[in-house]
Amino acid sequence: MNFFEKEALINQKAEEFEHASPETVIAWAVQTFPNITFACSFGAEDVVLVDMLQKISPSTDIFYLDTDFHFKETYETRDIMAQKYNLKFVEVKSKLTPEQQAAEYGEELWKSDPTSCCNLRKVEPLTRILGQYEAWITGIRRDQAPTRANAKKVEYDTKFGLVKFNPLASWTSEDVWAYIRANDVVYNPLHDRNYPSIGCEHCTKPVMPGEDPRAGRWAGNEKTECGLHK
Repeated sequence: MNFFEKEALINQKAEEFEHASPETVIAWAVQTFPNITFACSFGAEDVVLVDMLQKISPSTDIFYLDTDFHFKETYETRDIMAQKYNLKFVEVKSKLTPEQQAAEYGEELWKSDPTSCCNLRKVEPLTRILGQYEAWITGIRRDQAPTRANAKKVEYDTKFGLVKFNPLASWTSEDVWAYIRANDVVYNPLHDRNYPSIGCEHCTKPVMPGEDPRAGRWAGNEKTECGLHK
């Protein structure tokens, strides 16, 4: 399938999938693009997708970006899920250890230049692993942020050069939690402590009632995305 054929197929399926279930999108994705992977951050949306994938295509690769700065609860969630589903998450790390990063770019780069920190610990590692695949699955939802409002359930990711599936794009937070409760899905306990969106420990704070769900990410900074989704 050449680029133009693939683009036509993606546009066709984006329209067809608009009202399709996440399971339908995932089933078509793994069947059409066997060389596909899922990027898991162990947030609420992603644990839902792990559960769905284990029911639909348990052999599909699932990776996570280990920034070395995650909350201990995030690592614990990873370990519990690995045991529950008998799977091994693919670990992807920055080329620099935290110590090497501090020596080269200064201490606490996440404070002085959070975008550079994200580039080193997330974007570069993501670019590296996605280069091994022809498609990837993410847990982004349209109502998470204005930058995600136009996400389609299947689209071509021009930033990383492969097909991108967003099976939960049309879901609300209530939909996510309804699935978690109905299917007894393991989730990060930080969600019960006012952390609706969980990133690195240094750059994530609890969200107060009435605040935007992503207000705890890079609080006090104009930054709203880590660079993984444009």
